[in-house]
Amino acid sequence: MRMETMETYPIQIGSVTRRVPLHEPFPGVRIPLVDFLGDVEFVRAMAQELLPKLPDEVDLLMTAETSSIPLTHELASARELDYVVARKRRRPYMVDPIIQEVDSLTLGAGEVLWLDRRYVERILNKNVVLVMDVVASGGTMKALEKMVNRSGGRVVARVAGFHQGEPDLEIATVAELPQL
Repeated sequence: MRMETMETYPIQIGSVTRRVPLHEPFPGVRIPLVDFLGDVEFVRAMAQELLPKLPDEVDLLMTAETSSIPLTHELASARELDYVVARKRRRPYMVDPIIQEVDSLTLGAGEVLWLDRRYVERILNKNVVLVMDVVASGGTMKALEKMVNRSGGRVVARVAGFHQGEPDLEIATVAELPQL
Protein backbone atom coordinates (compact mmCIF):
# COMPACT_ATOMS: atom_id res chain seq x y z
CA MET A 1 0.00 0.00 0.00
CA ARG A 2 1.41 3.39 -1.02
CA MET A 3 1.16 6.23 1.49
CA GLU A 4 0.60 9.75 0.20
CA THR A 5 2.99 12.32 1.54
CA MET A 6 1.48 15.45 2.96
CA GLU A 7 2.92 18.83 2.09
CA THR A 8 4.26 20.65 5.15
CA TYR A 9 5.32 24.16 6.11
CA PRO A 10 8.16 24.99 8.54
CA ILE A 11 7.36 27.07 11.63
CA GLN A 12 10.00 28.18 14.12
CA ILE A 13 9.15 29.58 17.55
CA GLY A 14 12.24 30.35 19.60
CA SER A 15 14.53 27.37 19.17
CA VAL A 16 11.67 24.96 18.34
CA THR A 17 10.90 24.11 14.71
CA ARG A 18 7.91 22.15 13.49
CA ARG A 19 6.86 21.11 10.00
CA VAL A 20 3.09 21.47 10.06
CA PRO A 21 0.70 20.08 7.45
CA LEU A 22 -0.82 22.36 4.85
CA HIS A 23 -4.61 22.41 4.85
CA GLU A 24 -6.82 23.51 1.95
CA PRO A 25 -10.00 25.05 3.47
CA PHE A 26 -11.08 26.40 0.06
CA PRO A 27 -9.98 25.40 -3.45
CA GLY A 28 -6.66 27.02 -4.25
CA VAL A 29 -6.05 28.33 -0.71
CA ARG A 30 -3.62 26.47 1.53
CA ILE A 31 -2.79 27.39 5.11
CA PRO A 32 -0.43 25.86 7.66
CA LEU A 33 -2.40 23.83 10.21
CA VAL A 34 -1.08 24.54 13.70
CA ASP A 35 -2.10 22.18 16.49
CA PHE A 36 -0.92 22.72 20.06
CA LEU A 37 -2.57 19.55 21.38
CA GLY A 38 0.01 17.08 22.67
CA ASP A 39 3.12 19.10 21.71
CA VAL A 40 4.47 20.28 25.07
CA GLU A 41 7.75 21.62 23.69
CA PHE A 42 6.01 23.73 21.02
CA VAL A 43 3.42 25.03 23.50
CA ARG A 44 6.13 26.04 26.00
CA ALA A 45 8.13 27.81 23.29
CA MET A 46 5.05 29.77 22.21
CA ALA A 47 4.13 30.61 25.82
CA GLN A 48 7.65 31.96 26.43
CA GLU A 49 7.22 34.26 23.43
CA LEU A 50 3.76 35.43 24.56
CA LEU A 51 4.49 35.97 28.27
CA PRO A 52 6.13 39.40 27.76
CA LYS A 53 3.02 40.48 25.82
CA LEU A 54 0.71 39.94 28.83
CA PRO A 55 -0.03 43.10 30.81
CA ASP A 56 0.84 43.28 34.50
CA GLU A 57 -2.77 44.04 35.47
CA VAL A 58 -4.28 40.68 34.52
CA ASP A 59 -6.42 38.60 36.90
CA LEU A 60 -7.71 35.83 34.63
CA LEU A 61 -7.17 34.28 31.20
CA MET A 62 -9.99 33.13 28.92
CA THR A 63 -10.03 30.98 25.79
CA ALA A 64 -12.32 28.83 23.67
CA GLU A 65 -11.96 25.08 23.46
CA THR A 66 -10.01 23.08 22.21
CA SER A 67 -6.70 23.82 20.52
CA SER A 68 -5.96 26.96 22.58
CA ILE A 69 -6.32 25.24 25.95
CA PRO A 70 -2.72 23.96 26.27
CA LEU A 71 -1.32 27.41 25.45
CA THR A 72 -3.69 29.11 27.90
CA HIS A 73 -2.79 26.59 30.59
CA GLU A 74 0.95 27.16 30.08
CA LEU A 75 0.53 30.95 30.26
CA ALA A 76 -1.68 30.68 33.34
CA SER A 77 0.79 28.38 35.06
CA ALA A 78 3.73 30.67 34.34
CA ARG A 79 1.88 33.71 35.73
CA GLU A 80 0.07 31.80 38.51
CA LEU A 81 -3.34 32.74 37.12
CA ASP A 82 -6.61 30.90 36.72
CA TYR A 83 -8.34 30.58 33.37
CA VAL A 84 -11.82 30.00 31.98
CA VAL A 85 -12.74 28.01 28.86
CA ALA A 86 -15.80 28.77 26.73
CA ARG A 87 -17.20 25.53 25.31
CA LYS A 88 -18.32 24.89 21.73
CA ARG A 89 -21.41 22.98 22.77
CA ARG A 90 -23.69 22.88 25.74
CA ARG A 91 -22.75 20.37 28.43
CA PRO A 92 -25.38 18.61 30.58
CA TYR A 93 -24.00 20.16 33.78
CA MET A 94 -24.37 23.76 32.57
CA VAL A 95 -26.94 25.82 34.42
CA ASP A 96 -28.21 29.01 32.78
CA PRO A 97 -25.18 29.35 30.47
CA ILE A 98 -24.16 32.51 28.64
CA ILE A 99 -24.56 31.78 24.94
CA GLN A 100 -22.67 33.78 22.31
CA GLU A 101 -22.79 33.39 18.55
CA VAL A 102 -19.50 33.60 16.66
CA ASP A 103 -19.27 35.55 13.43
CA SER A 104 -16.38 33.76 11.77
CA LEU A 105 -15.29 34.20 8.18
CA THR A 106 -12.76 31.39 8.61
CA LEU A 107 -15.19 28.69 9.65
CA GLY A 108 -17.67 29.45 6.89
CA ALA A 109 -20.44 28.21 9.20
CA GLY A 110 -22.12 29.46 12.33
CA GLU A 111 -20.71 28.53 15.69
CA VAL A 112 -21.89 29.13 19.24
CA LEU A 113 -19.85 29.44 22.43
CA TRP A 114 -21.24 28.39 25.81
CA LEU A 115 -20.09 29.58 29.23
CA ASP A 116 -21.46 27.95 32.35
CA ARG A 117 -23.01 30.57 34.64
CA ARG A 118 -20.74 29.48 37.51
CA TYR A 119 -17.80 31.07 35.66
CA VAL A 120 -19.45 34.50 35.63
CA GLU A 121 -18.46 34.94 39.27
CA ARG A 122 -14.81 34.28 38.35
CA ILE A 123 -14.95 36.91 35.57
CA LEU A 124 -16.94 39.59 37.44
CA ASN A 125 -14.82 42.73 38.05
CA LYS A 126 -11.69 40.98 36.73
CA ASN A 127 -9.09 42.11 34.20
CA VAL A 128 -9.17 39.39 31.56
CA VAL A 129 -6.72 38.49 28.79
CA LEU A 130 -8.16 36.55 25.86
CA VAL A 131 -5.92 33.80 24.46
CA MET A 132 -6.15 32.01 21.12
CA ASP A 133 -3.83 29.75 19.15
CA VAL A 134 -4.58 31.32 15.75
CA VAL A 135 -6.64 34.40 14.85
CA ALA A 136 -7.84 34.99 11.30
CA SER A 137 -11.00 37.11 11.11
CA GLY A 138 -11.13 37.70 14.87
CA GLY A 139 -14.70 36.40 15.14
CA THR A 140 -14.03 33.98 18.00
CA MET A 141 -12.00 36.61 19.87
CA LYS A 142 -14.88 39.11 19.52
CA ALA A 143 -17.36 36.52 20.81
CA LEU A 144 -15.14 35.84 23.84
CA GLU A 145 -14.92 39.57 24.50
CA LYS A 146 -18.71 39.86 24.44
CA MET A 147 -18.92 37.02 26.98
CA VAL A 148 -16.45 38.78 29.28
CA ASN A 149 -18.42 42.04 28.99
CA ARG A 150 -21.72 40.25 29.67
CA SER A 151 -20.09 38.66 32.74
CA GLY A 152 -18.98 42.01 34.16
CA GLY A 153 -15.27 41.67 33.41
CA ARG A 154 -12.86 43.86 31.43
CA VAL A 155 -10.74 42.66 28.53
CA VAL A 156 -7.31 44.23 29.04
CA ALA A 157 -5.47 42.40 26.24
CA ARG A 158 -5.83 39.89 23.44
CA VAL A 159 -2.99 37.50 22.58
CA ALA A 160 -2.56 34.72 20.06
CA GLY A 161 0.27 32.54 18.90
CA PHE A 162 -0.37 33.28 15.24
CA HIS A 163 -2.45 35.52 13.03
CA GLN A 164 -3.58 35.02 9.45
CA GLY A 165 -4.18 38.17 7.47
CA GLU A 166 -5.06 41.34 9.37
CA PRO A 167 -7.74 40.87 12.04
CA ASP A 168 -9.61 44.11 12.78
CA LEU A 169 -8.76 43.85 16.49
CA GLU A 170 -5.63 44.80 18.39
CA ILE A 171 -4.06 41.41 19.11
CA ALA A 172 -0.50 40.72 20.24
CA THR A 173 0.82 37.76 18.26
CA VAL A 174 4.14 35.98 17.81
CA ALA A 175 4.06 35.14 14.10
CA GLU A 176 2.00 35.24 10.94
CA LEU A 177 0.71 32.16 9.13
CA PRO A 178 0.71 32.76 5.39
CA GLN A 179 -1.93 31.77 2.87
CA LEU A 180 -0.14 29.79 0.19
